[in-house]
Amino acid sequence: MNVMAPTSTINCVIPQWLQECLCAGPDACDPADTGLVCRAFEFAYQLHDGQYRKSGEPYICHPVAVAGLLRDLGGSGAMIAAGFLHDVVEDTEVTVEEIEQRFGPEVRRLVEGVTKLSKFSENFSSKTERQAENFRRMFLAMAQDIRVIVVKLADRLHNMRTLEHLTDEKRRRIALETREIFAPLANRLGIGRFKWELEDLSFKYLETESYRQIQELVAEKRTDREARLAGVTEILRQGLQQAGINCSDISGRPKHLYSIYQKMHRQQKEFHEIYDLAAIRIIVKSNDECYRSLAVVHDAFRPVPGRFKDYIGLPKPNRYQSLHTVVIGPTGRPIEVQIRTLQMHQIAEYGIAAHWKYKETGRSNNTQVTGSDEKFTWLRQLLEWQNDLKDAQEYIESVKDNLFEDDVYVFTPKGDVISLSQGATPVDFAYRIHTEVGNHCAGAKVNGRMMPLGTSLKNGDIVEIVTLKNGHPSLDWLNFVVTPSARNRIRQWYKRSNRDENVARGREMLEKELGKSGFEALLKSEPMQAVAERCNYHSVEDLLAALGYGEVTLNMVVNRIREAVKGQQPIALALEALPLIPTTPRALPSTSSSKGGHHKSLNSPIVGVEGLLYYLAGCCNPIPGEQILGVVTRSSRGISIHRQGCPNVESVEGDRLVPVSWNPIDSDSLRPQTYPVNIQIEVLDRVGVLKDILSRLTDNNVNVRNAQVKTFDGRPALINLGIDIRDSNQLDRIFTQIKKLSDILNLRRISQVDE
Repeated sequence: MNVMAPTSTINCVIPQWLQECLCAGPDACDPADTGLVCRAFEFAYQLHDGQYRKSGEPYICHPVAVAGLLRDLGGSGAMIAAGFLHDVVEDTEVTVEEIEQRFGPEVRRLVEGVTKLSKFSENFSSKTERQAENFRRMFLAMAQDIRVIVVKLADRLHNMRTLEHLTDEKRRRIALETREIFAPLANRLGIGRFKWELEDLSFKYLETESYRQIQELVAEKRTDREARLAGVTEILRQGLQQAGINCSDISGRPKHLYSIYQKMHRQQKEFHEIYDLAAIRIIVKSNDECYRSLAVVHDAFRPVPGRFKDYIGLPKPNRYQSLHTVVIGPTGRPIEVQIRTLQMHQIAEYGIAAHWKYKETGRSNNTQVTGSDEKFTWLRQLLEWQNDLKDAQEYIESVKDNLFEDDVYVFTPKGDVISLSQGATPVDFAYRIHTEVGNHCAGAKVNGRMMPLGTSLKNGDIVEIVTLKNGHPSLDWLNFVVTPSARNRIRQWYKRSNRDENVARGREMLEKELGKSGFEALLKSEPMQAVAERCNYHSVEDLLAALGYGEVTLNMVVNRIREAVKGQQPIALALEALPLIPTTPRALPSTSSSKGGHHKSLNSPIVGVEGLLYYLAGCCNPIPGEQILGVVTRSSRGISIHRQGCPNVESVEGDRLVPVSWNPIDSDSLRPQTYPVNIQIEVLDRVGVLKDILSRLTDNNVNVRNAQVKTFDGRPALINLGIDIRDSNQLDRIFTQIKKLSDILNLRRISQVDE
């Protein structure tokens, strides 16, 4: 191998590891990898010679830094070589074919996977489309070789480290993309070292003032924090020694700035109210010692109920494993303790890089994502539905949602663990098992009890799907499924079923919205054909079929028609008979209410009881957004409206049940402003806890009608509150914020609060 030049003549700081490669002789430990790395460096140096970064330093400094990050993660020679070469196809005239000729197909695949599409920007009408296509290509390349995204993450991390040399607009754009896409990707791959730094650097440029303030506050409290943690660490060290546990390491770990900022924002607290600015990490040798160490921790300090998580027995999707517990320290402040083995710690820091198969075999042929790779379920799901999303913006938003979602773990009747997105329902579960199970789903048992198909599943639920041979999906399922794969499979089933029915359904929906007058003329007009093409369909009939089976929404079609007709005077005159596309919701008559329940008649907020007397049942107090069921009462009060799953409905005869739902039209004249809800909160008894709870309610404009506090000697206190809520979304937000208070043990809805 011919070394290009002595490293001393290169106008770039060469790290020690690269100098050793360049100067390696025939006795190098891995001559093949060393030769590949050196040839890649020389080639990159020649191609980037004369190019400079915005900072003024030679461009070669960037590939060298990226290659160094990949080496620190334990990358192979091919991966480090790709780090040197990742920009040459984009920034020079070199082709991927030449890369393969010089360095082999493996390096070509990695380089090609991370190459941007800026050379081909003329093929796309907007930055959004270009970005969407970049992501599509990136995920497809990841499926072929997961190391592609690791090279891309290393590239992005070094770019973020040197972001200050760009314009403010570019800094914010790159930082936002990093926080929304690349930091979650690093988290999905379990590369904690990259994830935290990417988040903190994005925070620095997106919320500059907040970043500076928290940085200063953390520095000010550092001495007190370290002294407090040192005391706790010493107590635990002695306890572990007495228990005969040989602890590899026990130390305090400061939380990252962005995680502190997130906690302040989520819990609406000031910095001085955040106690757990650091966590104690215990590293031991075996799984058994992890659980024995947990007993030592709980023996030394009082554990906070509900704050223990066993990620060893049930690892995260990115294979993160650890025991997490929160205890009350000597000063009365909560302290988080993490317990794991050294191998678990390596996976927490390096993620997928900690168990790449090529590190064990010396080869890298097994980096393709296959159906047996459970840790890549999220990536396979992205690949399953990405081609079905026609709109670039919708695709990008779906990617963000999928990457950020927390997972829920549920079990099959045989005990297999299934990972689903937060808020997933039995229908999502059914389609996750198999497409045909979803298509023939007729009901579901959750923990042995029949539940509505729209029920949100929780961690630990045991789910059994009831299927019927002649069963088929319902379009109503699209209103509650949360996984893109389930939604697309439902749509595909309707797309393949009777096309004429879909077209008729789409026509009916659109005609009902626009009115009959002039409707046929509109369907045959040029603007309507333009609308179909704008929605990526060849004909108006295709668009109506898609509307019928739910691939496009009525709102989207109506807005596209409005845009097509607006400003085209000849067309507007030709279609002037149309009561064209209302721009505001139709006015509805006002309603009245009476004590004992909200009684309505025509145009009610409940669909299915029009013209009938009804009331909202006080036993379960249903609110908008929840699935509901009507029961014909035996008295003269009409129909009582219950939440689905209400115990009082279980014994009701089937012929007294009425299918009902909330009217999707949100109008103040249609429904009351708020609905009564009763909640019970179990808390650790301390001064000021009720005030903290009420402040959360006040911040969200929630009225408290009544309150009761019951205290017991040596036991948690019970707080019963009667509150007024607009809808289920507001109630979910309230529950989330109250649960974040460290003293909350349990929170649930109850039937009634004593006046």
